[in-house]
Amino acid sequence: MRVLIVSATQMEIEIAKEKFKDNHQISFLIAGVGMLSTAVNLTKYLSRYQPDLVIQVGIAGCFDQNAKLGSVVLVKEEILGDLGVEENGVWKDLFISKLSDPYKPPFTKGRLVNQHLSTFSHLDLPTVSAITVNQITTRPQRILQQQLLYNPIIESMEGAALHYVCNDFNIPYLQIRGISNYIGERDKSEWNIKEAVENSNKVLIDLIKSYEI
Repeated sequence: MRVLIVSATQMEIEIAKEKFKDNHQISFLIAGVGMLSTAVNLTKYLSRYQPDLVIQVGIAGCFDQNAKLGSVVLVKEEILGDLGVEENGVWKDLFISKLSDPYKPPFTKGRLVNQHLSTFSHLDLPTVSAITVNQITTRPQRILQQQLLYNPIIESMEGAALHYVCNDFNIPYLQIRGISNYIGERDKSEWNIKEAVENSNKVLIDLIKSYEI
């Protein structure tokens, strides 16, 4: 099995990269921060190579204040969290504003659903809905808008690009996220990036070992 492991930054994947540096069945792609960079670089890779599985690993902010920082989740569906228009304080996304068809592939009811997630049920991890944004959410009003409209658990800047591209290429994929912080003001003294990275990489390493790659 040929596996591509993709992340936004080197920091988020360096533990696994060191672990599997001599395994020629496993490739790594640092695709950059944000949807645009991830979509372009992942598309370039998949157009040239044909992995059997793509795994994205990274950290994420969490809307659920009861979730433990450093814990790991799997993403079952992605939502484009800031693509649309705000009129008179009301947020209308791409589909509410009728700029796009919510059922046009690779979307399902306006969401990018991972149809391969059941393959990884043995990991016994929470599966969550996520939003992907270009601008990290900090304003209380914006947080409330997103919660009421989408009910997401986590937020990242790259997840939707993974889901969109892999759904379009029909390649199995998995998104693993370590929760590094709660959504809100960016006080990094309250974040737990170290444990989020360590735990998400441990899940990744154990998963690859289970395939005996």
